Amino acid sequence: MTSKQRFIAALERRTPDRLPATTHTLMSYFLKHYMNGMAEQDFFDHFGLDPIIYLCSYAPETGKDWEIVSEATPDPDYPTVRHVIRTPKGTLTAKTQSNEITTWLIEPLVKEKRDIDCVAFAPAPRLDVATVNRAAEAYGERGLVRGGVPGFDIFGQPGCWQDAACLYGIQNLILTAMEDPAWVHELLTLLLRRKLTSLASYRGAQYDLVELGGGDASSSVISPEIFDAFVAPYDSQIIALAHELGLRVVYHTCGGMMPFLERIADMGPDAMETFTPPGMGGDVDLAEAKRRIGDRVCFIGGFDQHHFLRDCAPQDTRAEVRRCFEAAGKNGGFILSMSDHFFDADPELIRAYADEARACVY
Repeated sequence: MTSKQRFIAALERRTPDRLPATTHTLMSYFLKHYMNGMAEQDFFDHFGLDPIIYLCSYAPETGKDWEIVSEATPDPDYPTVRHVIRTPKGTLTAKTQSNEITTWLIEPLVKEKRDIDCVAFAPAPRLDVATVNRAAEAYGERGLVRGGVPGFDIFGQPGCWQDAACLYGIQNLILTAMEDPAWVHELLTLLLRRKLTSLASYRGAQYDLVELGGGDASSSVISPEIFDAFVAPYDSQIIALAHELGLRVVYHTCGGMMPFLERIADMGPDAMETFTPPGMGGDVDLAEAKRRIGDRVCFIGGFDQHHFLRDCAPQDTRAEVRRCFEAAGKNGGFILSMSDHFFDADPELIRAYADEARACVY
């Protein structure tokens, strides 16, 4: 099989020739410091992993009701950017900071409940399908083509609840969900409407998989009651529209998943990730998860990159690959991947990871 055929077989819960093995994105920090600045696609060739390409191109946005101005501001510790969004109903501000590893939010856009009057003016990004498809066609059988549901401007993520957490702060969001649920539903409805409008523009896009979800919808952060009331009713609508458009969806839950397995599967995604093990701060028992929902979705993830891609022997890395394969690989429907991003890793252990995965044949 080609890598694309191998991925598609797993996504359709069929049995491929061998275990598909990949990574969940590649961070520029890792490529710079451990791979001499190697390009992402060269990384996959170098180690013999199944490649993924992330394609995202949106048509230019126009309109006078949503103006974003970003400028650097002095900070003694980290590069800091202040963002100002002007709308007819007022102004939103946010601040982000960065280092060479990542970017984080230090001031959320939504600070008061009335700020969602401004959020209502946010335009919905329209996918440039022709540009995405040209890149996908050039990629051919090389590997999996992934996209995502757009997050909010400046700092956002695909899922509605996750996007709201980025806008308002997760602690504020949880407390307000209990104290003023109507306001949280209003915010989520605005975000859902924007995402559905964006997703409608994906018709005809040659994506193999589109990402939804986010870690703030994990059982490490919220209760089953919050998931049932504020996550599933919104994200399930996005999944339904994606399926109408002929798109597969992977639901991303970095964090605890075991109490939510059936809840996530009930929303109808084609795949779920990241199946983070306890050693990485998650709670997933892969074998138990496979028993409970393995006939409903493809699994992506499961590998503990913190303990088995650094400071261990190659045979330990290989044993972890085998553990994952034996727990979740039966009858296919499993793509081995790291449990989310990694920044520090020993290239020789990545080679052990890739070599052992190629030896996991059906």
